[in-house]
Amino acid sequence: MSKGPLQGIKVVSCSTAQAGTVPYMLMADLGADVIKIETPKGGDPSRRMTVLPGKGSTFFETNNRGVKSVTLNLKDSEGRAILHKLVAEADIFGQNFRPGAAEKNGFSWEELRKINPKLVYVSISGYGTRGPNGHLPGTDSMAQALGGIAEAYSVPGQKMRTGIASVADESTAMLAFGGALAALHHARTTGVGQKIELSLLGSLVRLMGWTFTTTMWRNQNPVTGQARITGTAERPGISASFNDRDGKPLVFQLTGPEDWHDAMTSLGFLERVKEAGFENLGVIIDNDAKRIELLALLDELFATGTRADWVGKLRGADIVSAPINTLLEASNDPDVIANGHVTHVDHPKHGKLKVHGTPWRFSKTPARPGIAPELGEHNESVLGGLGYDAAAIAELKKRGVI
Repeated sequence: MSKGPLQGIKVVSCSTAQAGTVPYMLMADLGADVIKIETPKGGDPSRRMTVLPGKGSTFFETNNRGVKSVTLNLKDSEGRAILHKLVAEADIFGQNFRPGAAEKNGFSWEELRKINPKLVYVSISGYGTRGPNGHLPGTDSMAQALGGIAEAYSVPGQKMRTGIASVADESTAMLAFGGALAALHHARTTGVGQKIELSLLGSLVRLMGWTFTTTMWRNQNPVTGQARITGTAERPGISASFNDRDGKPLVFQLTGPEDWHDAMTSLGFLERVKEAGFENLGVIIDNDAKRIELLALLDELFATGTRADWVGKLRGADIVSAPINTLLEASNDPDVIANGHVTHVDHPKHGKLKVHGTPWRFSKTPARPGIAPELGEHNESVLGGLGYDAAAIAELKKRGVI
């Protein structure tokens, strides 16, 4: 069996929740040896989140699959000593506790760098550590609210709200994954480790991409709601959603005037839009009244047919279009299934489970999704590797160190 591309990389994580665990879960998917440190009593609180009868915690399983669980009481000096032994052998260390907690519990950057000068130390916070709120804990919804995505997906006239998808957590996790491996490359080249700081807020700002840049350059908020209007009057763009006659939504996106003509022709809408004065899409740029009028006309036209027909016609004209899936539809989408974005694992306790696949396809070293560990499942094997025999491990357990 081929090994993952990160085989040989050792990771120790004192992390909980989502942004602090997913980077190392992804590394485990790719063959890294990841040890998750948990408290002896109860472990990561997310083990008890969204527990479905007969299937366990969707939250914990999704974010911690493939890692090893070792329990340590870091308030005990011997618990800290064991952590330090693990760190001495590690390439990467991760933590996402609120500022100050690492120092109190023996895993600050300053302390661990003395043990392992080559260590890559990843620290994730809510706001970033330099601003006025750097001392506060952070959550995904907090970052969504501050970073602008709540507005980006808002509907005019309706209350803005944060979404159910943890976009700040997942964005931070992916940036931490890449940043840690970049720093590891540097450490292996130079022999010098370093600390990487990321925040939920900073990652969400990055996620907003060029839309954030356009907002800053125009010094004006973007148009939100049914349509995203982009470009200039000479070269307009639009991404808009509509319902078919059965209320099923779809989206199409255009990036220039030629796309507009091709799209309207393929749909059979061209004569109607010409009659209404919209032969040139550019007339809606910076003109709210025209934009509202055009969208109302397209709403009327799309409501005369079926989603499958409209999407087929647009795709036939090489226009980007797709049905707007619900989450359940997305999990069964033919492209999602065919490309392994959703897969199955055989769980020893819960049987065959439908789970996330991996976002990569390696031709030589494929990713291999695992399952989340039981609390302390790897105490004996990991501590045995550090030289503790069965009697010593039993004594540590008796004293509450593990």
